[in-house]
Amino acid sequence: MTHYPLNTAGTRYDITGVGNAIVDVLARVDDAFLAEHSMPKGGMSLIDADRAEALYAALGQCTECSGGSVANTIAALASLGARTAYMGRVHDDALGAIFRHDMRGSGVTFDVAPATAGLPTARCLICITPDAERTMNTFLGACTEFAPEDVDESVVAASAVLYLEGYLWDQPAAKEGIRKAMRAAKAAGRTTAFTLSDTFCVERHREDFRLLLKGDIDILFANEHEARALALQENLQEASIWIAAQVPLLVVTRGGEGADVWLNGHCTHIAAEPVQHVVDLTGAGDLFAAGFLYGLTQGWNLTEAMHMGHRCAGEIIQQVGARALQPLNRLVA
Repeated sequence: MTHYPLNTAGTRYDITGVGNAIVDVLARVDDAFLAEHSMPKGGMSLIDADRAEALYAALGQCTECSGGSVANTIAALASLGARTAYMGRVHDDALGAIFRHDMRGSGVTFDVAPATAGLPTARCLICITPDAERTMNTFLGACTEFAPEDVDESVVAASAVLYLEGYLWDQPAAKEGIRKAMRAAKAAGRTTAFTLSDTFCVERHREDFRLLLKGDIDILFANEHEARALALQENLQEASIWIAAQVPLLVVTRGGEGADVWLNGHCTHIAAEPVQHVVDLTGAGDLFAAGFLYGLTQGWNLTEAMHMGHRCAGEIIQQVGARALQPLNRLVA
């Protein structure tokens, strides 16, 4: 399959990500726990500080690690060997220190200064049920105060790919930050990639996301549910055709069935690679995006990039959490 062209001239980074800087709190629960606390299984709900504290107390034993959708992708890209940078807002508190340490320790350039005023660092309470499905409850905290001044245009201009997440669209200031980053990428002739993040996120911002397809986004990542929600089509094929007509490159992940890549109206399906034991689906989409984007920045063709996406996703779902326990560069053929 063909290659997707990137402008890599004069780059300092292969990929720079902009997203919600969140510390993940992971816990194993059963379906009864979800029902008791009114959680829609498999979704992401935004919660306030009081509910975050109440749920945290009810969860029992937990594991804490830095997270956030784009942050997970960027950390995985660094583990693969890519040159990466990240922009996100954390507070000058204990969780903010954990996040900064994890990102920098992964080899990611993360130079956004921690906030000394305002809300505390964000956290996501991730409930993992026995079927490996994850249900997320997110207190966005400091993320809600991400603003255009947190975007370094020189870093964006020096990156072959700018990678953004739909979750940031929930806050007006963060939305302006995304627009600023997009303008900087376009002015430098760089590629902008965008992940829809979540079906509920698409439903909140469908019209805005549809407008972004008209010239602001070069590569769009969506799972099958998000694609249907964006196109307002029940049939995945029809939804994908509608989206692919408006964006240069579309990638639709389909869980265990694999993924579709659409280029110039033509679809190629790449089957998922076998996985021995699924433990936790947290981060599967984030790691797929990492593998795929790694392949693009290394000059691989789209089929090779898709296979790398599947390898990375397959790796992460065999462990708990969205940060790889072993270096991912061993997956590079």
